[in-house]
Amino acid sequence: MPKMKTHSSAKKRFKVTAKGKVKAGQALTSHMMMNKPKSMKRKARGTTVLSEPDARIILGNLLPYSRKRKAKPAAKKDEGSN
Repeated sequence: MPKMKTHSSAKKRFKVTAKGKVKAGQALTSHMMMNKPKSMKRKARGTTVLSEPDARIILGNLLPYSRKRKAKPAAKKDEGSN
């Protein structure tokens, strides 16, 4: 099976945290800032974590190799109590 390609615009817009959450820049900050309240502009600085349904879409379709692998449970070794 061929390798899947990462969506080029998605790798520029989203980052995946160590726990597998998706970070993205805030919306509504590109133009017409003079018509927006100061509090809205202040809250829209920086990045935010996407909601779980949105993150699932991004990781499933656009960033296929950024998904966290589910760790298999470690098998307990039976230590003999002799």
